[in-house]
Amino acid sequence: MSKILITGGAGFIGSHVCRRLLAAGRDVRVLDNFDPFYAESIKRRNVATCSEAAARPGAGRYELVEGDFRDAGTCERVVGDVDGVIHLGALAGVRPSIADPIRYMDVNVTGTQTLLEAVRARPRIPFVFASSSSVYGGNEKVPFAEDDPVDHPVSPYAASKKSGEVLCYTFHHLNGHPVTCLRFFTVYGPGQRPEMAIHLFSRKLLAGEPIPMFGDGSTRRDYTYCDDIVDGVVAALDKADGYRIYNIGGAHTTELRELIATLEDVFGRKAIIDRRPEQPGDVKQTWADTSRIRAELGFAPQTTVREGVERFAAWYLAERAAGRLA
Repeated sequence: MSKILITGGAGFIGSHVCRRLLAAGRDVRVLDNFDPFYAESIKRRNVATCSEAAARPGAGRYELVEGDFRDAGTCERVVGDVDGVIHLGALAGVRPSIADPIRYMDVNVTGTQTLLEAVRARPRIPFVFASSSSVYGGNEKVPFAEDDPVDHPVSPYAASKKSGEVLCYTFHHLNGHPVTCLRFFTVYGPGQRPEMAIHLFSRKLLAGEPIPMFGDGSTRRDYTYCDDIVDGVVAALDKADGYRIYNIGGAHTTELRELIATLEDVFGRKAIIDRRPEQPGDVKQTWADTSRIRAELGFAPQTTVREGVERFAAWYLAERAAGRLA
């Protein structure tokens, strides 16, 4: 596959995938509408780093298309000559989806269907869909496995991702394209979105501001380092066959209090905790059973939470010193 379309390719995960593919000599076309969910300047910086990656010897070519995958004409244009699609573009976030469910469904469901319709004209090219661990809802059986029931999402965001998986299956059934749905588990690392926990907590910790902790700090998440995620995304693209759903996580769960303690240790600062009530739509824990993706795609996460937080901290401090972060 020589040319890959990445929707949301100016974002956090998308730009990491983009740089990996470019370094491997593959051409990348990014479709992004620079949605103002967070500062556009962050995405523009991601685009600049991808352009820099494309300028290195042996790298693939990079193309940015500014547009919305809810627009059928745009989708037809960007899909027309590609050899594979990685659909990372979406409105993210559990809590914001509760405040604006209609918009989340429009982007994440209608937009995904619009893109799939354009892909239909490109027989047999693989389609990778970014789903989410949030589809498991409040499941108490852990670790979460792909065959567990996911019929009770507890946020509009989760419902939109479950809907996307169903759309992808129907598309595969009717058209025969290989489709892979990846259920991401709390991705973090350099370039992470500013509202996500590790980035937000780091910023507040260094500023001496209180860190918001919803509940008693006992919630647990399967934090997955961005480089490990990229390994899985590329493997899913290259080994796509039929219709498959995979968990893609660190296969380890970390308590919120433990995460904050790790950040304190790495940055050498003591956190001020702002204790708040539990939030609607939040779940008690996430934890990925990765046995399927290990067996079928050879995926094996390499980065511990401690190692990943140290790498994030080094990036954050460098970016702040350069005046690119608060």
